[in-house]
Amino acid sequence: MATVEIDERIAAVQTTMANLERVFDPASTQAEIGELEKQASAPDLWDDQTNAQRVTSRLSFLQGETRRMSALKSRVEDLPVLFELAEAENDDSALGESVAELEALEKDISDLEVRTLLSGEYDEREALITIRAEAGGVDAADWAEMLMRMYLRYCERHGWPTDVYDTSYAEEAGIKSATFAVKAPFAYGTLSVEQGTHRLVRISPFDNQGRRQTSFAGVEVIPVVEQTESLDIPDDDLRIDVYRSSGPGGQGVNTTDSAVRITHIPSGIVVSCQNERSQLQNKATAMGILQAKLLERRRQEERAKIDALKGDSSGSWGNQMRSYVLHPYQMVKDLRTEEETGNTQAVLDGEIDVFVASGIRWRRQQAAAS
Repeated sequence: MATVEIDERIAAVQTTMANLERVFDPASTQAEIGELEKQASAPDLWDDQTNAQRVTSRLSFLQGETRRMSALKSRVEDLPVLFELAEAENDDSALGESVAELEALEKDISDLEVRTLLSGEYDEREALITIRAEAGGVDAADWAEMLMRMYLRYCERHGWPTDVYDTSYAEEAGIKSATFAVKAPFAYGTLSVEQGTHRLVRISPFDNQGRRQTSFAGVEVIPVVEQTESLDIPDDDLRIDVYRSSGPGGQGVNTTDSAVRITHIPSGIVVSCQNERSQLQNKATAMGILQAKLLERRRQEERAKIDALKGDSSGSWGNQMRSYVLHPYQMVKDLRTEEETGNTQAVLDGEIDVFVASGIRWRRQQAAAS
């Protein structure tokens, strides 16, 4: 690799890192960390568990981001020295290691740069994700379960805690729907680009004639609501049903009617929760999900009114957005960004970072254009 090209790439990395530092603003971040540490050390912190979780989660996130920025800055500062030593010693092995570090830094800084694009009103929030089987019968139910696994594996790779609130299993295979929370800062801003219809093309494992099947599953991503945003929902607008939690195939996993299903009669929104042991806890969690869905519906209605006033006739980016083809060839392609890969198994195992990053950049470009 030419020395001039290496020098240009090192200079680009240094410039991007300096820009990221300005956006991150270490001084104000340290001030916020100091304030949060003061709150976290208060003896009555856990008297309000919701606030305590908010404080400790935010503190942990900022401390992690600070360590991440510091480590990246140190690596960027060391980069020219690595190349100088490799060149002085005329060591091809050391030069190869230096190039590998440059490439790794370019990727890590690019990932961090994507984070700076998450500046929407709710982007810092945790996320609630609902996956539903759509057209395609048993294949669609199986596909919905595959998607759920993909996102849970993605979160696991990033160290993001998840909590599955409800899973409705299909009779033959897969799931009808599932709702889970991603309890990490910026989970909503990051994963909201995954919202829409995901299309799978494959040889159906459920067709004894081995025919190719196209099936669909829908992904909904909404931000978790804060206590100050809660809507006042009249009791008469709710129908609350309790039932026994169940696992795959209808097998009972609980001996009491602890699962809760809440129907919001005016809107027809139905939410369920069966992951907690007590009926009271499940009801509280289900109400939280309902609040989030109702607030998201209100935001969408307000956005639609604004778009109508502006004469915005473009379709939502959140409809059919990605195609996964397993037969007759292997390819995953994003229909908005044109991002694609032939490594379908890696994608289904949760390696979707490149699609998420390109989706975030695409959304930012769409917002700027409008």
